Amino acid sequence: MFEKILKIIEKYSFNKDLVKNAKPESKIIADLNINSTRIVDIILDVEEEFNIEVEDTMLEKLITVGDLQKYVESKIS
Repeated sequence: MFEKILKIIEKYSFNKDLVKNAKPESKIIADLNINSTRIVDIILDVEEEFNIEVEDTMLEKLITVGDLQKYVESKIS
């Protein structure tokens, strides 16, 4: 699952190497050089990939790649 999420994030990254070296504690915006306006695109792709719905209230809580992974896991289990 972590790799699938990174693959989605990588599409929106200006620095692919940062994403390839990402860890669960990597901050999506700050550490992976993702433009904050692209977060919505990432979430839409995650929703499609995992067939889930991410509530708008969760957007500000999904800071790290691990946060996003845990959230997706909670929605599909």
